[in-house]
Amino acid sequence: MAEREGLALSRSRLAALVGEGALTIDGKVVETTGRKVRAGQVLGLRLPAPADPIPQAEAIPLNIVYEDDDLLVVNKAAGMVVHPAPGSETGTLVNALLAHCDGKLPGIGGERRPGIVHRIDKDTSGLLVVAKSEPAMTGLSALFAAHDIDRRYQALVWGAPDRADPRLGAVEGVSFTREGEARIETHIARHPNDRKRMAVVPDGRRAVTYLRTLERFGDPKPFAGLIECRLETGRTHQIRVHAAHIGHGLIGDQTYGRPRALPGYLKQNLTKTLHVFARQALHAAVLGFEHPISGDLLQFSAELPEDMHNLLMSLRRNTATQR
Repeated sequence: MAEREGLALSRSRLAALVGEGALTIDGKVVETTGRKVRAGQVLGLRLPAPADPIPQAEAIPLNIVYEDDDLLVVNKAAGMVVHPAPGSETGTLVNALLAHCDGKLPGIGGERRPGIVHRIDKDTSGLLVVAKSEPAMTGLSALFAAHDIDRRYQALVWGAPDRADPRLGAVEGVSFTREGEARIETHIARHPNDRKRMAVVPDGRRAVTYLRTLERFGDPKPFAGLIECRLETGRTHQIRVHAAHIGHGLIGDQTYGRPRALPGYLKQNLTKTLHVFARQALHAAVLGFEHPISGDLLQFSAELPEDMHNLLMSLRRNTATQR
């Protein structure tokens, strides 16, 4: 058993510890959470040493953008699953982090493991913050619950969202901010007929995305665009679902994207590149938040990965670009 001070524990974790007999009042073990406490009584909480995690450490290269004793920020490569799951038990970000930290994890939830506060899809690249300690896990979870995180993504989509397009303004849940961003507010849940997909449904969880077009490709009618998406909420596949909802699915998205007929003036090699792009063209480009322990304001950015960069350069070279 190990005693540690100053830990911020979640209510569920505290309840579990009480049930395990880790709490004492005036030296006597208490095993129920409903026990009333009187002024002057002394409470003690003894935390067991963190158990080894079920996932195994794997020496997988990582692009660590920032790290301290409580958290780290990683620029995840496309193709890497964040957390082990059936069918993806190895090669995940968690496996790589266990090797990277090499026993230097204080422990979260009674296990010596990294705390996954949020996730991005396997085939989405970009920035992700991970907790290394229980206080950081609790603090980061509170920030995400309060939507007090700056998360901005860049994506390449079919067509280009335009405020002047009357069709866009008529889409359910779409409005516009004073700054000209499209605000998309819907409810998202599992698709009623396909459990692998998410969908806009009346009884789902509230989802809000702010979207603006950075570049348009094609003249006079753009066939593709570079957009920035700012998340207020973080539902599964939120950007991909919202982009498809407004009729501008992500290039390369095999689940939600719908390739468009391309103009005849495009070179054959660009047409082929667009139609066979290997993943959804989505990148978590900006991540900003208040450090849950120090209170410092942290802001990180990550350039587009090579595959999206090359596609963007090809679009710029081969089409009329309007900013």
